[in-house]
Amino acid sequence: MSLRQLLLGRPIPNEQAEEEKLGPATGIPVLGLDALASAAYGPEAALTVLMVLGSAGPRYIGFITGVIVALLLVVQFSYRQTLAAYPDGGGSFSVARANLGLRPALLAAASLALDYVLNVAVAISAGVGALVSAVPSLFPHTLSLCLALLGLLTVVNLRGIRTAGAAFLPPTYLFVGCLGITVLIGAWKVLSSGGHPLPVAPPPLLPASTATASAWLLLRAFASGCTAMTGIEAVSNGVPLFHEPRVRKAQRTLMGIVGLLVLLLSGMAWMCHAYGIGATTPGQPGYQSVLSQVVAAVTGRGAFYYVTLAAVVCALCLSANTSFADFPRLCRALALDSNLPAAFAHVGRRLVYSTGIITLALLAAVLLILFRGVTDHLIPLFAVGALSAFTLSQLGMVMHWRRMGGHATRHFQWVNGVGAACTAVALAVVATAKFSEGAWLTVVFIPLGYSLLKSCRRHFERVRAATESHHPICVKRLAAPIVVVPLRRLDHVTQKGLHLALSMSPDVYAVQVRGQPDAPDRLEQRWEWQVAAPLRAAGRPVPRLDVLVPSYRQLVDPLLGYVRGLADAHPHRFIAVLVPELVERRWHHFIIPSHTATLLKMMLLFRGGPHVVVINAPWYLNAQHRWRAPRQ
Repeated sequence: MSLRQLLLGRPIPNEQAEEEKLGPATGIPVLGLDALASAAYGPEAALTVLMVLGSAGPRYIGFITGVIVALLLVVQFSYRQTLAAYPDGGGSFSVARANLGLRPALLAAASLALDYVLNVAVAISAGVGALVSAVPSLFPHTLSLCLALLGLLTVVNLRGIRTAGAAFLPPTYLFVGCLGITVLIGAWKVLSSGGHPLPVAPPPLLPASTATASAWLLLRAFASGCTAMTGIEAVSNGVPLFHEPRVRKAQRTLMGIVGLLVLLLSGMAWMCHAYGIGATTPGQPGYQSVLSQVVAAVTGRGAFYYVTLAAVVCALCLSANTSFADFPRLCRALALDSNLPAAFAHVGRRLVYSTGIITLALLAAVLLILFRGVTDHLIPLFAVGALSAFTLSQLGMVMHWRRMGGHATRHFQWVNGVGAACTAVALAVVATAKFSEGAWLTVVFIPLGYSLLKSCRRHFERVRAATESHHPICVKRLAAPIVVVPLRRLDHVTQKGLHLALSMSPDVYAVQVRGQPDAPDRLEQRWEWQVAAPLRAAGRPVPRLDVLVPSYRQLVDPLLGYVRGLADAHPHRFIAVLVPELVERRWHHFIIPSHTATLLKMMLLFRGGPHVVVINAPWYLNAQHRWRAPRQ
């Protein structure tokens, strides 16, 4: 079994494609873990902004969470219409491309791609950060742990969507279960105590207020809490991942993700308000995450506390998987529309888009290396990309229903119109509130991604215009090519090349470039009895042997000039340069021999001219595949 097969598994035939698809139970871990994990850091992000209010801060978390929940429900209801209208995948790019045109579609794609890459880097960094805070001795290995986890996620996703679903199902439901139990126990204690529960483990005392609750402060807290919006888009791109009826199952999955997220966010906000829990300063002595404080206050610091924290660490680490499920499908849609290379649309050996998965892993690895595994200040960019994509997608759906016409579509126009308006307002608030904290980078990254996609499209259009033909194939001047065989000496390798050349054309030129003019060489003598004499006896034309002795001991340039001279002398015939080449049996043997043949082929491809073609004639050192000339 090869290493690739051991890591990635056996190839999956097309006939088993249906078996690899998802249902709602596995769709939630694969496509929703990013959104669900935001329950662990979304409320804390808002409470961190409210720290200046001191003990009054937790009073406002319920209102802010309520606005975010309302926005989530509007987006969820809007995306239900998108799933039904685009059963082959209704991501922001596809919807905007069909209804708004190319430029808005590429803008949506660039925004969403940025969101996916950031999600991988930040999620892995957050998960490893939580692990390192629990085990401080691991701090020097933060970057190595991040890259190792990224490699593990990449391999799991390359093994196929069903494998990823099975791998991420237990930690996802453990995370949801632990937080759900915490909220249920906390709700019972709050209700049974008349709204004033006693914490089992008291949270840190909040400082005195240093500011008032201004509208701008609340808007900034809302903007920070909007990180909980990321991940909702994934289901719309992933409709083809589901079993039939795929639209209904995708809608159920979306409803399940948003429903669980709403319950967790609302429950966490309620517990923070009831127990008076606020954020503490990250990176300072005595720091405790809001989630840690809530679980400790409700259940104490027993076994359940540590199981919950372990589940949170797993969920944070694995929430990057949503991007691995959706980014490749976004790249596929872009490739099918000639905005990315066609390799992104090719399904790999395990029925996943391997090129997109590997590209995402490489981009995330670059971010992790640049920031040495600490990417907290990239979090403000999250919501900007997601909300931009949401807004363009919903605007596209408004145009879709308007084009469909009819009285029945007016209801859907209103639904998507309200969704677009809400996400546009949220985008404006987030971009304004978070501009100085890093959101200004979107002004650089999103246009950069847009320009990259546009340049790819222009390149493909130029290539298509240059290569497209509307004429029948020319049947004139179908003469055999002139074949040039470079050789250093006569051996099995060059004999195979000569044998192939003689079967192609009567006009064969054997060329030796002699780097040392005074070096003894017996090629001419061996040529006569090994090549010329047998061919004359058989009545076949004898190849012409030319020996080039350059003044400056070059090997490739003289041969390139020789080929160009033949092309100039025979402008209506192809010049086929047939390169005999020894192929070693093992990959590490590749570094041992000279690579003159490789350099020659590269130079001929780039500088040979329109009438020059290059042909490989490999001779395998492995005895099982060795070629020998037929016996007389």
